[in-house]
Parts: sequence; C-alpha cells; structure tokens
Amino acid sequence: MAASADAASKHRIPVIDRMMDVLAELERRTAGASIRELVTALGLPRTTIYRILNTLQLHDMVHRTDAGAYLLGKRLRSLAAHVPAGVGTIDLAALAQPLIEQLAARLGEGAKLTVLEPNDTLVIAAANGKREYALSVTAGQRLTPHSGAAGKLLLAYLPEAERRAWLVRPMTAFTPRTITDPRKLAAELSRIRKQGWAIDKGEGVPSVLAYAAPVFDTREKMVAAVSVPFLAGTEAEHMEEIRLAVLATAAELTASITGPVAD
Repeated sequence: MAASADAASKHRIPVIDRMMDVLAELERRTAGASIRELVTALGLPRTTIYRILNTLQLHDMVHRTDAGAYLLGKRLRSLAAHVPAGVGTIDLAALAQPLIEQLAARLGEGAKLTVLEPNDTLVIAAANGKREYALSVTAGQRLTPHSGAAGKLLLAYLPEAERRAWLVRPMTAFTPRTITDPRKLAAELSRIRKQGWAIDKGEGVPSVLAYAAPVFDTREKMVAAVSVPFLAGTEAEHMEEIRLAVLATAAELTASITGPVAD
C-alpha cells in the first residue's frame, strides 16, 4: 500500500496541485479573494499565485472583479454541466432541462431556468417555444438581477445581509419601469417573497414581460428561478396560464430535487 502511494506521489504535477489549492480556496470564499489573501491563506509566493490566476483567467476558470477580487469562473459551470448523471451532487441544469422543454411546449413560449451569480444572473437551461411571436431564450445568457422577474425573485429569497449588499450596488435604468431606487426595490422584493412569484413589467425591455417562480433545494433554500418571458399585449387568459404553469413547473422541479413529501 505504501509503495503504491509513493508511486502515485511521484507522478503528480506540483503546479496542478497548487492550482487546485487556489480553486479550493476560492470555492470557500464566495465573496472572492485578492492575491494578497490567497498568498496568506496558501503560503505560496505572490508570483506563483499571480501566474496561476492569470492562466486560470485566460481559460475563464476564474473571474477578476473591478475591485481586484478573484471568483470562480463561468467555465467551471460549463464543465460541471458535462459531468455524467449520477456522479457527485445533483446536476440542476440536466435535471431541469426536460421540465423546461415541457413547459415551453405546453405554452408555446420560451422558458428558462436562471441562477444567481456573484455579479449577475445566468440562464443554465432553456427551451424555445413555437407560438407565433414567442421570444427566443438561450442558455448562457447573463442579465442584471434588478430588472427582470427571475433576477428579482432570486434577490428576494437571499439571506437579509446578502440582499442588502445587492441593494447598494449601482442599478441601471433600462426602461422607465426599471426599479433603481434601493428602498423601492427592497419593498418589491418583500412583496415578491410574500406572494411566492415575480413579474417583470417591462423593466429590462419595454415590450417584454415575464413571470418567474422559485425552485428550492433540500434545505429549503432557493437555488434557481423558472421563468417565461412573453410580449406585452398578450391576452390576460394566456398570461394567467403562463403564471400558473411556471409555478407548477417550479414546484415539480423542487420535488425532483427534494424527493417525495411524506403524507
């Protein structure tokens, strides 16, 4: 056994070991870490940390914020999406995709699943509808959370301290309906959490509305939002059909994650 371990150790690549140490440290620090903080935490030379981060950034494995903090990058999510089923924890995108496709087919509208990232929201599963004038949706799309149904919903269910941190960030007004005042947005988020769903009233694009509903994990933590965008002027009956279908799909996805509820 000892000989086997020694052999394995001889065939390791030290720089990759150090790179994994950097990624592991960033995984623990959800708010990101500076080069100085990584040097202190890992006990590695500053030049080594810098070179590793620079290389990882070139491959989108880490992302550097304007403040100089490093976060895990979007390429890691893409790689995780290709992990075979049954390996590790739940693959949310893979689990959701069939339900998102069913939702799009039922309504004839585009449907998507969105998660909150450190600086924006990310669509991780999507399906286009076949209804005339259905809006196109695409996995990988990134949006600002304060100006859409899914984004506002994700903010609404954050722990209070994290929600407050988002509210002090600069918010761009994309349309006259975009909420950019922190107090008004806080009130909107409180209302969303109480009613359990969100609506976009043309806050990102004047002619685009949307409904969104929350998806929860086994800890009853919101992990994603199911949403369907549609054009302003859509018939009231179809709008209500969309809202109810979005809520039902989100509940079904939650049940898929958490398992059957005992009677």
